[in-house]
This record gives sequence, C-alpha cells and structure tokens, in this order.
Amino acid sequence: MTPTPHVFSRRHGLQWLAVSAFGLLERTAWAQNSGTRLAAVWRQSRGVLLLRHASTHAGVGDPPEFKLGQCSTQRNLSEAGRAESLAMGRWMQQHQLRTDAVFSSQWCRCQDTARLAFGQAQDWPALNSTFGGQGQAAEQEAALRERLLSMPAGRMEIWVTHQVNMTALTGAYPGLGEAFVVDRQGRLLARGWMST
Repeated sequence: MTPTPHVFSRRHGLQWLAVSAFGLLERTAWAQNSGTRLAAVWRQSRGVLLLRHASTHAGVGDPPEFKLGQCSTQRNLSEAGRAESLAMGRWMQQHQLRTDAVFSSQWCRCQDTARLAFGQAQDWPALNSTFGGQGQAAEQEAALRERLLSMPAGRMEIWVTHQVNMTALTGAYPGLGEAFVVDRQGRLLARGWMST
C-alpha cells in the first residue's frame, strides 16, 4: 500500500500559523506570569534572589586564554543580554522592589548584568564560576549557604552568578537570565525571568 503524500495546503498553512502564534502568545504569557509570581514570592519571603547572568555570545565556559579581570578574554554579554539586563532593572521598578545589596561574581558577564540592571554590585568571589574545575566548589557553596542562614529577617539581596552555583544550591538548572527565589536552606521557592 502506497502512503498518501501529504499536501501542505493553504488551509494547513493557516492552521500551522495559528498554532505557532498561539504557542508564542502562550510562552509570552507564561514568562509574564512567571515574572509576576517571582516578584510576589520574593516580596513575601524576602531573602535572596539568585540570578544567572543574562545571554552571552555563543559558547560554553570561557576561551582558553581567559583571565579574571580582563573582559576581552572572557565570554561576554551579547546585545540581547545587555537588553535583557536593562529589562531586569525595569522589572524591579515596575514591581517596586528594592534590594538591600547586590553581589556579583567577578566574571564580566555577571558584573555587566548587575551594572546594567541594578546600577552597581559588590564583588563576591563565592559567586564565581566553578565550571570545569575552576574555583573551590565546596568552599564557595558553603559560603553561600552560610550567608543564607545568617541573613537578618526581612533583608533582600540579589546574587548575580552562574548556572553551576545555582544548580549546586537548588538542584535546578536555570536558563540564561533566569532568577530563583530561595529560602534559608537554599530551597527553590519560585523561578522565572525578570520580565513584565
């Protein structure tokens, strides 16, 4: 039996466009809802908003000649990542959220995310990448957990960091520019993008 060839008719084309448009609207609505929920949970729970740096140029890790403190040797934010970072600042304003402190990894992509989104950040080596054996993963995770446990009630901080650190604390894998609200034990309370 010969299979009937599938003909991509105008009707099928319109159906495909409708389904695609609905999917795009659904994803956009989800991102907006996740951003609203993220703000609500952080406002209620206080504590730490962990943030993975915004989108970068293509690649994984950093080039072989990477040097801390020399942005030209690192994988940096793309134009899209810079725009995402600025949008994070607008999200903070729209939701009328104020942070007591912003801490950042010493990697340029994290510092640029923090600077564009929040105006400034303090370097904290515990937030540095441990990808590919860099850094001291166990000691850095212990420092993050210790600060979480010792934070005064009601304090709100943003920690701009890398996927490896966020996953070590929570067991969850963040996308580029994704934020996690965590409790004092590092448990994930909410996640999403800082978009309106």
